Amino acid sequence: QVQLVESGGGLVQAGGSLRLSCAASGRTFSTYAMGWFRQAPGKEREFVAAISWNGGGSYYADSVKGRFTISRDNAKNTVYLQMNSLKPEDTAVYYCAADLHGSSSLATQEHGYEYWGQGTQVTVSS
Repeated sequence: QVQLVESGGGLVQAGGSLRLSCAASGRTFSTYAMGWFRQAPGKEREFVAAISWNGGGSYYADSVKGRFTISRDNAKNTVYLQMNSLKPEDTAVYYCAADLHGSSSLATQEHGYEYWGQGTQVTVSS
């Protein structure tokens, strides 16, 4: 079992920055990959970024590449999403998720993740 709690969301102007955090508990954090997804009103949840168990590998959706950075601190059982140059279209509920499958590649689909946080709202005003 893994419990995930996101924090750091809020209201920011376009061009601004936010850093989301996701604190994990339960299974040993350094043994599984993590991902971030988001869901905008009226849209399906979509992949944002993923990071390997040791932080050595990461992958991003094209829509956030170059603006967002995923990182993790295994000593703190926390994964982060640094979001810069925010746009109104980044407005969504952001979810972190844990992938305990142990596959060699990073998952970009929802079914690749077994545990999910409750989400944190990010609103970007124009």
